Amino acid sequence: MATQATDPSPKSNTRTPRTQTQSPRTQRSPAPQPPPQTSFATGSSSTSVPSTSSATSGAYLATSSATSSSKHSAGTGISEFRDSLPENPHIYSFSELCSATNNFLSKTYTSTSSTRSWRCTLRAKSVIVFQRKFRRKIETPQLRQRLSVICRSHHMSIIKLLGASISGDHIYLVYDFVEGANLANCLRNPKNPNFTVLNTWISRMQIATDLAHGLDYIHNNTGLNFCTLVHNHIKSSSIIVTEPSFNAKLCHFGTAQLCGEIDEDENNKDKSKKAKEFSEIQEVSEEEESLKTLPSPKLKRSNSQKMQFQGVRGYMPPEFQATGIATQKCDVYAFGVVILELLCGEEPLKYKYDKSTGDFVRTSVIDTARAVIDDEGDGGGGREGRLRKWVDRRLNDSFPIDVAEKIVRLALDCVHVEADKRPNMGRVTGKISRLYLESRIWSDNVRMPTGISVSLAPR
Repeated sequence: MATQATDPSPKSNTRTPRTQTQSPRTQRSPAPQPPPQTSFATGSSSTSVPSTSSATSGAYLATSSATSSSKHSAGTGISEFRDSLPENPHIYSFSELCSATNNFLSKTYTSTSSTRSWRCTLRAKSVIVFQRKFRRKIETPQLRQRLSVICRSHHMSIIKLLGASISGDHIYLVYDFVEGANLANCLRNPKNPNFTVLNTWISRMQIATDLAHGLDYIHNNTGLNFCTLVHNHIKSSSIIVTEPSFNAKLCHFGTAQLCGEIDEDENNKDKSKKAKEFSEIQEVSEEEESLKTLPSPKLKRSNSQKMQFQGVRGYMPPEFQATGIATQKCDVYAFGVVILELLCGEEPLKYKYDKSTGDFVRTSVIDTARAVIDDEGDGGGGREGRLRKWVDRRLNDSFPIDVAEKIVRLALDCVHVEADKRPNMGRVTGKISRLYLESRIWSDNVRMPTGISVSLAPR
């Protein structure tokens, strides 16, 4: 090779550029392997790709895509791919949170939760910090394992948990900031009640589909065998709607596990016992007005700290009100309430003053939906007429009536009073996906033709 490089003949001049262009291909060595990164949770069984391997895969994609695309397009695709990969959880120091939130004196962010929260920038990322109080004491190894599993979970319909910080009896959960508005404000704008951005049927079906897939991922598709994940915070104010496609994202994923609201050992140990006790109480309560009137010393919340729980009126199933144990069936119940709320646009519970009796009458979306579906009378134009009056009037009566009836029936199955008779989220997701496809076909058929021109100007 040395004699060829110094040979002044034309033959050597013609071969020298060829050797230079081929040398990277013939002498290219494999990419150096990064050092192993220590996981935050020891013994975690998660199989997701760590952040160090994402850098290696990104470098490989950069070299392979350089021959087929420009540097700008390749860099954009790699950055998007890197941002979508799960990362190890970030452990923030309390002083770091104080510096980012101005000692927690900055304006609170109250878009998705009634608890204290702040929007700030941590480690060059726009985040939301939620302050939560521990409901139950959790050992440090178990807390590390839960945090590692939840941070490595990834789904497009779930807002990602980036990390946490612990200070005393409080835990500060740091979530990725997502631009948008919560579903409650999208459906009920107090400044303009007659307007909603969700003014089409397909936009509401898109939200229902996203929620179903996100909750199904939490319940069944995280790949975890050592614990059962429960969201326990399903409500319209905890759902972010993004533009322009009106996709829905679930907030507060992992809060129940990290704050001690869900005790896995207690849940698995006493689930059958509590269910049996509740079934016995429910048989007696058929002749009573409500469960509160039944004397049951076993279910008094003052007997044990394990019975302390939080919930939102209208989204809590009967067994959760009685026992305080959150299960996946509780999430299914809350999901059904959100679907009914999404279709009619009303609050889950409303209180109206009755002048004749002088009392407040409570109405819920569950009761009104059952009256529409189960009533066989012909008043109000039959079932179809009652359903058209029940669905949000801001849709301008433009929706497939058969699809609307099917999804209302599915939501009523989710809010069944008996937990065992509620479907699991895998089955619910399959049905909602089929109804979304039917709605998409309907929307394409009723769309205005593009081959003609329309003018609204005066003639």
